Amino acid sequence: MVTMGQCYYNKTIGFFYNNSGKELSFHWRPKDVVVVALGLTVSVLVLLTNLLVIAAIASNRRFHQPIYYLLGNLAAADLFAGVAYLFLMFHTGPRTARLSLQGWFVRQGLLDTSLTASVATLLAIAVERHRSVMAMQLHSRLPRSRVVLLIVGVWVAALGLGLLPAHSWHCLCALDKCSRMAPLLSRSYLAVWALSSLLVFLLMVAVYTHIFFYVRRRVQRMAEHVSCHPRYRETTLSLVKTVVIILGAFVVCWTPGQVVLLLDGLDCKSCNVLAVEKYFLLLAEANSLVNAVVYSCRDAEMRRTFRRLLCCLCLRRSTHKSARYTPSARTGASTSIMLPENGHPLMDSTLYSKNQITPLMTCGCAWLNNVRDRIKSRSLVWMACHHFQASSDTQALPAPGPGDVGSSPGARESVRWGAGIWLFNHLRFRGF
Repeated sequence: MVTMGQCYYNKTIGFFYNNSGKELSFHWRPKDVVVVALGLTVSVLVLLTNLLVIAAIASNRRFHQPIYYLLGNLAAADLFAGVAYLFLMFHTGPRTARLSLQGWFVRQGLLDTSLTASVATLLAIAVERHRSVMAMQLHSRLPRSRVVLLIVGVWVAALGLGLLPAHSWHCLCALDKCSRMAPLLSRSYLAVWALSSLLVFLLMVAVYTHIFFYVRRRVQRMAEHVSCHPRYRETTLSLVKTVVIILGAFVVCWTPGQVVLLLDGLDCKSCNVLAVEKYFLLLAEANSLVNAVVYSCRDAEMRRTFRRLLCCLCLRRSTHKSARYTPSARTGASTSIMLPENGHPLMDSTLYSKNQITPLMTCGCAWLNNVRDRIKSRSLVWMACHHFQASSDTQALPAPGPGDVGSSPGARESVRWGAGIWLFNHLRFRGF
């Protein structure tokens, strides 16, 4: 008999599952096999993708900016989420019944901490982008110390929400408050977690909506100075697409899980939340893969860094593979090494195999494309400022005297418009 007010720290997992009405399987069902197969696939993709993002940010000095620190933190949180979900896949199904209470709280705490850190970082990225656009900067001038404090704050909040259930926010002493989806957690915890995620989404909607209307207003004002520049419409459409992708990905991945968490937290008796909980959790985990695509892979410089990393990895593999064969074993190739009179060795070009030359050419092409894009971006700055300076000069502006270059209001306005065009083009090229 269950007595209210009594704590059940010595009970098994099955006791709490029976109390909540959640079925605890003791053998592998087809549903369990499907969920584990999908979960393992998603977890591996999440791990590989976010490891690549972290490696790209660490290896490219151009990414040592506040926004990229936050993107790196997002990738770290999603990487942690992949590890947590991988741990869940190895401790689910029939293995759940063999868990201790502490093991169950560890499994749940890993998921809660990683997903909370990921959601909080999404909000921090939105705020940082808002600061950058409002200040007409490609990257905000937020000091690195503040970025570090922001990242530390994100993880402190995530750890707090992840550790609270194991220490106090559980239902081991109040069985009537246990949730059905997580039989050891209090329903109030699920409701608070769902409402906090909903609040983050509403704040993101407000921030990105303000960014969009601000940029559209600036573009319209620019259109009054220059007749029908083709970049204006492209910039507006690109921003619309970016905002829709960011908010749409969050809605698609998180809304189903938030809804069932909220319904369970509000103790909806007629809602069959247990039928879909595993699939909605998998969808929320897939957001860790979508984040890498939406926030990192749409950045042109990030894609170039990905290609360079993968290219160098392939080059090392091909070099290691070709090193197993000695030059004398290759047929039809000259193996002579000529030593001229100056003592410097000359190696015959035929010593390089096709497997070595192809990756070298690929790396060379990637490097040339990177240089070309940098020259192109700098040319955009010069052309924009020069174009607007010329436009201002044709409007009977007073010619600046010696030492007064750029001091007139018209000149300053033209340079500001040019900087605006540069910023909006970079927002479009860098995936916002």
